[in-house]
Amino acid sequence: MTAGTNLSAPGGVESTYKARDVEGPLDIYFYRPIGYRLALLLAQLRFTPSRVSLLGAAIGVLAGHLYYYPDLRLNLLGMALHVLTNALDNADGQLARLTNRGSMLGAVADGFADYAVFFSIYLHLALRYTAAGGSNAVWLLAAAAGVSHMIQSMMMDHFRNAYLQYVAGKKSADANSSAAVREAFERAGWDHFWKKFGLRWYLNYTRQQELLAPALLRLRLAAEAGCDDDWREAYRRLCFPLIKWCNLLATTPRMLLLFTFLLLGQPVWYFVVEVTLLNLLFLYLMLRHESIFRSLRARLRAGLA
Repeated sequence: MTAGTNLSAPGGVESTYKARDVEGPLDIYFYRPIGYRLALLLAQLRFTPSRVSLLGAAIGVLAGHLYYYPDLRLNLLGMALHVLTNALDNADGQLARLTNRGSMLGAVADGFADYAVFFSIYLHLALRYTAAGGSNAVWLLAAAAGVSHMIQSMMMDHFRNAYLQYVAGKKSADANSSAAVREAFERAGWDHFWKKFGLRWYLNYTRQQELLAPALLRLRLAAEAGCDDDWREAYRRLCFPLIKWCNLLATTPRMLLLFTFLLLGQPVWYFVVEVTLLNLLFLYLMLRHESIFRSLRARLRAGLA
C-alpha cells in the first residue's frame, strides 16, 4: 500500500457498516463517520486493523486509569479518551472491510482490546471506591460486574453475527464456528507462538458461545444443508425486533451509563446496574433468542422434509 492510495469505498462510509440493521443510531451518525475517516488516515500510515485495535486498547487503558481520580476534570479527559478508544474500535473493523484484511487473528486482537479497556475501568473504579474508604466488598461487586459484562458481550456478538450471516449474507471474521477455529488452530505451528496462543483463546471463546446458545448451534448445523429466501425473511422478521435490545448491551450504551455515574460522582453504581438491570435484559434476550432459534430450526426441517 503506497502513500496517496485512494481507499475510499464506492459506497462511502455506509459500505463499511457491518449492516445497517445491527448498527445503533449513535454508531451510524457519530462513530461510523469518525471511524471511517480514521480508517482512511490509518491506512495511509500503514496501520493494520490489529494495530489499530491495540492502539485503541492502550488509549482505553489510560482512560480507565483517569477514572480512578475523584477529579471531574481528569474524569472528563478520561471520557474523551474513552470516546476516542471507541472510535478506534470502529475504525479497526472499517479498515479491515476497506482493505479486505479481516481475519481470525484480527478478531482476537479486537477482543483483547475490548477486555483490556474494561478491565482497566473496572479495576480503577474499585480502587477509587476503596481509596475513598469504601468497603472491600466492592471487589466482589466489580468481579460480578466484569464477568456479567464479558458474558453479555460475548453472546450479543454471537447473536448479531448469526443475524449478519443469515439475513445480511455476511460472515465476518468473528462469526466463525468452533470447528473452523479448531482447524485454524491445528494448522498453526507453535513456532508462531502468539498466533497459536490467540487461536487457542478464540477457540475457547467460540466453544463458550456455542455452549451457552445450543439452539443456535443446532440451527447452524441444520442450515448447512441450505436455506431459502423465505426462511431468511422469517429469520429477519423474528430477530430484528431484538436487535435494538441487543445493542443496549453493546459498548456505546455502557459508556453513556458509565459517563452518567461519573458525572454524578457515584461510578460504583455502574457495577450495580450491570449486575441487576443489564443481567435481567440479558436473560430475557437469551431466552427469547433460544425460542426463536428452535422455531426457525423446526421451520427449516419442515421445508427440507
